[in-house]
Amino acid sequence: QVQLVESGGGLVQPGGSLRLSCAASGIIFRLYAMGWYRQAPGKQRELVATITNGGGTNLADSVKGRFTISRDNAQNKVYLQMNSLKPEDTAVYYCNADHMALNLAYWGQGTQVTVSS
Repeated sequence: QVQLVESGGGLVQPGGSLRLSCAASGIIFRLYAMGWYRQAPGKQRELVATITNGGGTNLADSVKGRFTISRDNAQNKVYLQMNSLKPEDTAVYYCNADHMALNLAYWGQGTQVTVSS
C-alpha cells in the first residue's frame, strides 16, 4: 500500500519559515519524481515545486528565491523549506509522487500552512 504522509505544517507569521516533510512508503522512492502542490480556499491546486529522481528541481515563479525542495532517497523523504512566508502562501500543501513512465501518481492527505499575524 502506497502512503505519502506530510508533516510540518502550521501557523506562522509573515516572514517566518516552515519546513514540510513527506515520508513515502510502498513505492521504490528513488524511481519517482516528487513534488509539492498547494490548494488555497476557492482556488485550484497548483504546483509549488518538483524534484526529479535525478535531483533536478523546478519551482513556481511565485516561490522562487524563497522555497527549496530537496529529497533524501535513503530516508524515502522529500522536503519543502519555505522561507519569507507570505499570507498568500496560505494553503493546504500536498505531496505528490509521480512515475511518468508507468503513468502512476500518488498523493498525500495534505498539511495546512497558515501565514498570518
